[in-house]
Amino acid sequence: MKKLTYLKILNSPFKPFKLKWYIGKTAVGVPYFFPRKIVGDKFVPLKVGFSSCDLGYKTKWSENDFRFEWPPTYSFVFFGYQIALIISAPDDADAYWSSWLYYELRTDKTKSKRERIEQCMKEFPQTWTIYHKKPTEYKETVNKYQNILKNKYKPNN
Repeated sequence: MKKLTYLKILNSPFKPFKLKWYIGKTAVGVPYFFPRKIVGDKFVPLKVGFSSCDLGYKTKWSENDFRFEWPPTYSFVFFGYQIALIISAPDDADAYWSSWLYYELRTDKTKSKRERIEQCMKEFPQTWTIYHKKPTEYKETVNKYQNILKNKYKPNN
């Protein structure tokens, strides 16, 4: 996937992402490690500089089984301090990003957005069973598409 492709989500049936800012001591990885550079044959912490990572994902059991790994992140480090911009899901990040990846990469682009979302929900369902313990034990089944799609694309609308 090309850099910044995730911006297409803004013109899709999915709710827009949120922007989260972090300002403080270096604490946000890009994606797994703090911002760093290579000196000789070693990685050393970045003293001053810019780092970024694009949307991270993998496929697990098949080429259609998308798994979200990390959000797009942009970071500026200055002597132990960091300003980071994290492109964040409006709801459950796993359901949001993996469903959007399926929509973007595996649905038929000759069809309408509504038809593509229907294909996505049929072939890449996001029906989860959630177990609760308090105040009493119970379980509920939820369709995550209810939380990650714009209102006019939600199931049963």
